[in-house]
Order: sequence, then structure tokens, then C-alpha cells
Amino acid sequence: MNTRTLLILGANGDLTHRLLLPGLGRLIAADPELDIALIGAGRTELSDQTWFDRASKAMLHEVDEADSAARQRIKAVAEASRYLTANVTTSRDLAAVLAQCPTSPAVYFALPPAVTIEACTALRDVDLPAGIVLALEKPFGTSVATAEELNALLTSLVPEPQVYRVDHFLGKSTVLNLLGLRFANRIFEPIWNADSVESVMIYYDEELGLEQRAGYYDKAGALVDMIQSHLLLVMALVAMETPSSLHPDDLRGAMAQVLRAARPWQGDAATAGRRARYATGSINGRTLPNYVDEPGVDPQRGTETLAEVKIGIENWRWAGVPFTLRSGKAVGNARKEIIITFKNVPHLITGLTGCASPPRLRVVLDPDRLHLDLNINGAGDPFNLEQVTMSAEFGKGALSPYGEVLSGILDGDPILSIRGDVAEQCWRIVEPVQQAWGANTTPLEDYEAGTPGPKSWNL
Repeated sequence: MNTRTLLILGANGDLTHRLLLPGLGRLIAADPELDIALIGAGRTELSDQTWFDRASKAMLHEVDEADSAARQRIKAVAEASRYLTANVTTSRDLAAVLAQCPTSPAVYFALPPAVTIEACTALRDVDLPAGIVLALEKPFGTSVATAEELNALLTSLVPEPQVYRVDHFLGKSTVLNLLGLRFANRIFEPIWNADSVESVMIYYDEELGLEQRAGYYDKAGALVDMIQSHLLLVMALVAMETPSSLHPDDLRGAMAQVLRAARPWQGDAATAGRRARYATGSINGRTLPNYVDEPGVDPQRGTETLAEVKIGIENWRWAGVPFTLRSGKAVGNARKEIIITFKNVPHLITGLTGCASPPRLRVVLDPDRLHLDLNINGAGDPFNLEQVTMSAEFGKGALSPYGEVLSGILDGDPILSIRGDVAEQCWRIVEPVQQAWGANTTPLEDYEAGTPGPKSWNL
């Protein structure tokens, strides 16, 4: 059995202990055959015991207390792991850290984006082991130009298949659920186009506010944090043509193709988007302050906490169908779902009355669930229509999103990795909207925390 090495740069940070190590613990629990060497590196000095205690606690966090065998395996990995104090933005320290890896590692950059770029730049002067994998968190650049520069830097270090641009939002279970729904049911695919679909909406509204993330979020905002990356990729899965297989090249190529056809609605970035930020309000009995009064927020930035962008996909399948992508924080009615609204019948038979709302397919994310809203004859009066909902739950994956990400990285399966050109296309789509908002051609409105959004939006 070959040992696989996971090297985490920024191992003492929040991402590592809140998401990466718990995901690794779930992965070890699910795969008794996994033989992994864990090495952490960071600027902060930690004793061996402190690192062991933190790593084992984080990896055991999401593992069933009753699964004693899995917990023993996790403790063994933690006990054998190492933590190295290093400045990971210098070639000398990076070379020293890589020399401690027992096998060619998967290097996870659990670092702020700017520091990740510094570390990758430093790697140009390091003799990299064959087969090394580089895994980076989003955002991948801050614009089309910077994304292109970052991609050129990465591919100067290793071939593209050895670069993993991580988007944990696209977990393997979510991807396969969407593909199975679309392409394994003939009743859907013939009507999955502009002839039958009125509109598509992708929501990711959450009740959480800033939650002490001003250092990142106030520079990004809802548009970059969610729409530029996560929701555009979900849109690509919903709208893409049928891939010939689930081979990563086929799947990621189909996603890239549909993103190349995407534009702000009717080519007008100023009117295609809406933005707002939350003001004082309460959610579930908890009072939230004005966003601009949150610690670390610079009011002059005009950062939005609610963003909505309407996209048009200019191809034969989707011409004329608006795709609305929306994400907000401190929203009262939290919803994480994809809504496909089908066109109404061209003529309702004379004599039928009542509800005649168009059918809708709703795919709920986290937990993954399916609802199909249909019009049927009502009880009592068969001539009166009413809408009913048929529901089903998707099968749950064994791993958390970060467990799935780490599994792909360690197994060399890039199906959940964002290809370089896809990252660039996502920036190309939102950049005109960013520019319109930066020029204040789109007003920044307010909404009370705990409400669906600004009153003027008529939500």
C-alpha cells in the first residue's frame, strides 16, 4: 500500500482546524485502507503535543463516538503527523518542508489568497518532486487578468492535471445528484431548454451575518464570495450539454462550454444586477448590527451583503431564458435551492379553474432534496385545479464536502477541481457587473437583517 502525503501550509489556521482536518477525519473513517502521512507547516511555533492535541481533536470532531476502530486509526495518523515551523513564502523554508515529506505530497494552501500567490512564486526556485499536487482555495485571482496570471504561474510549476482549484461547494454528491437527475430521466432532458423553461433561479441565502470574517468578506462581498465562484459553477451544471462520460475532461469541458456562452442579461451589466447590505435587525431572537458597524468593516468600500445577478446563456438551448443567481447574508428566509420554472400551458381547457401556476422543479441544497410542483384536479371539485408537491431525498454521501475534496486530491481525481479556463470565465462574466457597481451605476440599497431583502425589490 502506497503512503499518500498531505502537506498543509497554514496548518495552524482556522480553515485547517474547522474544515480540512474534520474532512480528513471523515475520510480516514470511511476508508480503512487509506495510508496517509500528515504534515503541517506554518509561521506559528507549536510543540509536538500541542499540534497532536489540536489535530486529533479536529479530525475526531465529526466521527461517531461509537466507531472505535476509525477513531483509533485517526489518532494513529495524528500521533504520527508532524508540524514544522516555516515561512512558507520563502523558497528555502518550502524546500526544507518538502524534504520532510515521505512521498510526493499533495500540498494544500490553507492560506489567504495573497499569501498563496507568494508561496507559489517561491516554489519556482524549489526542485519539486515528481507528481506533486497543488491544491488552492478560491478566489482564483481577483479579475480575468489576475486569474490568467495565477494560472500561468501554476502551470509553470506543474502540469494542469496536478493543479486542484478547490470549490468545496461542488461536492461529489451534489454534482452526481444533479447529473443523475438531468441525464438519467428522459422525462426531463427533452424539456430542459428554452422551449419549455421560463426561468432558472439559484438561491443561496443564509441567516448568518458577517461572523467575524471582515478581513476577507469586506473586500469580497456577496458577488465575489458566492456568485463569481460557487453559483456560476452550479449554473454550469444545470445548463451544460450532455457530457459523453463522467471523465473529468468531459465534465469540465461541458461546464466550460456553457460558461463561455454566459453574459450579463441583455448585455447590460448595470441593470442585470442588484445589490444591498444589511442594516440592524434580528434573526431567531439574535440582534445583528448594521453591517457597516461590524468590527473590521470599512464603510467606504460599499461592500454588498446581498447580490443578485441575471445571466443570459447565448446558445441554442437557453436563448431568452434568464438565469438569476442570488446570495445574501442575514436574510430571514434562508434558502439554498435551484428553481427551474417551466412555461405554463399555452391554453387552459375551458371549464378548469383555480390554481394554474406553472410547474416548478426545486432542487434543495444542503440537505439535498427534490420537490416537483404540479397542477392537478382538486379534491371535492374536480374542475378546480390546485398545486401539489411531490418530494424525494437524494442519497447522502459518506463524506463531508472537504472530505470529498481531499479524497479527490489524494486519489488524483480532478472531477471536483475547477479547471483554469473555467476560473477565468467566471471572472469574465462578473467583471462587468463589478465595474458597474464600482462606478455606482447600480445603487447600493439597504435591508433589515432578518428580512428577505430591500422592500423595493418586491420579494
